[in-house]
Amino acid sequence: MASPMKILIPANMMDDYGAAAKAAAPDVDLLPYDDSDGPVPGADEAEGILRSWTFRRWKQLVAEGPRIRWMHTLSAGVDGLLVPEVRSKKGLILTESGTAFTDSIPEFVMAWILMVARRLPQFIDQQRDHRWEGIQQDELTDATIGIVGLGPIGLGVAKRAKAFGMRTLGLRRHDRPAENVDEVVTSAEGLDRLVRESDYIVIAAALTEETRHIIGKAEIAKMKPTAWIVNIARGEHIDQDALLDALQSKAIGGACLDVTTPEPLPKDSPLWDLPNVYIAPHNSTGNAPSVRRRQREIFIDNLQRFSKGEPLENVVDFERGY
Repeated sequence: MASPMKILIPANMMDDYGAAAKAAAPDVDLLPYDDSDGPVPGADEAEGILRSWTFRRWKQLVAEGPRIRWMHTLSAGVDGLLVPEVRSKKGLILTESGTAFTDSIPEFVMAWILMVARRLPQFIDQQRDHRWEGIQQDELTDATIGIVGLGPIGLGVAKRAKAFGMRTLGLRRHDRPAENVDEVVTSAEGLDRLVRESDYIVIAAALTEETRHIIGKAEIAKMKPTAWIVNIARGEHIDQDALLDALQSKAIGGACLDVTTPEPLPKDSPLWDLPNVYIAPHNSTGNAPSVRRRQREIFIDNLQRFSKGEPLENVVDFERGY
């Protein structure tokens, strides 16, 4: 009788994942690992590994595991995972969990945009000061939102933006139509149009060498003086020094930043105290129970597929970087 397939999993996730994994793939054993120096029982036989944010030992286990041929991450972005240990692993398949965040992160984006347009922070300040004063606000109807990156998260933003009557522009590699996107643009010319025409620019792209500093000094200079930029992807997508200059001089409306360079944002960064900047600590997923449930479902589905030798979902293209 063949021995059960073995998959490495963070030790602190065994309680949450164990029963569901056994029900979906009864011929698979989950092997817990952590960051201790001791050996991981059964690691030499493991054929897959689940990576979370909790432990860093996955690099070593992938590099040294003679039978590892599948790695799954609970994150959407994989820029921090395409390390030599992963790239050099012959035959390794990497899968990600981007579809777990198609509701949570877009909701956060729209919350920020609504907060900016309807001047909610100013109303909160007035309430604190017991002041009853009207404030001019903006509508989202007919405003233009430019979305850089039309993966699951970017498309989730577009869906919600259309519900508010916004005009949606989307930037990606190819110009195939996308649901809830009025116009898909590509290339440098498309990016130029997006930054010029948008009232809100949302960064939702994967971080690759092509997208690093995709919003630089030249792009910021083309933005409307009233435009806001919302970054829920990676800090390195934006030239932060150029952004800071524009924010300090009020050359643009402002910025909502869930990600920065570096992270955590240093306590002495001027970004903290600018009145036209809102900062969150890389927390747009909210760690909501529904997000954790979808992450688990994505892993369990792929675990079942892997155990049966079927094609996996959410496979990463190592060359493209997403």
